[in-house]
Amino acid sequence: MSELTAQNWEQRYQDQKTGWDLGRSAPPFEALVRQENAPKRGSMAVLGSGYGHDAILFAKNGFDVIGFDYAPSAIAKSNELAKGLNLQFIEKDIFELTTEFSGTFDYVLEHTCFCAIDPNLRAKYVEVVSTILKPKGELIALFWAHLRQGGPPFGSNVQDLKQLFEKHFEIISFEKATNSIPVRQNEEYLARMKKKSELI
Repeated sequence: MSELTAQNWEQRYQDQKTGWDLGRSAPPFEALVRQENAPKRGSMAVLGSGYGHDAILFAKNGFDVIGFDYAPSAIAKSNELAKGLNLQFIEKDIFELTTEFSGTFDYVLEHTCFCAIDPNLRAKYVEVVSTILKPKGELIALFWAHLRQGGPPFGSNVQDLKQLFEKHFEIISFEKATNSIPVRQNEEYLARMKKKSELI
């Protein structure tokens, strides 16, 4: 789909048509890092990191974070917002991460990236996440599981999400977020999934 090209996403940033951006980190992530069972510090990849708000949140909480996005304007804004913090943002297509970053990260963070990719690429997305994680690495995801006609951009449901990820991941938790922003109430699910061991 032409509207999903890197050039078109870059144009959206230049035109400031960034309705997915909250202007802050996601409230369910903010609550997660304060909980007793918060993920322990480690290396983290943030896929489709946008303006970097979620990446910055985890960096401020002691994680070693790299954000990936293929829109230059998003990377530039991220670096501006992250000045003085120990994290980096790399301009790269997430589907090109598997060779350079195979087995690199303790965590992958997902928020509004999955719902923005062509549904035909979803299985490949799961493989990317699994590949760049270390053995027993964890996916932390805030899925926007809406079924709205017309987006943004692609809907999903809980059953399909679980089926898609279960091939490569053990689902630790998958719960409806209770503190989403108003326009996403009852549409967001906070999930934690552990990468399954490779079959021998």
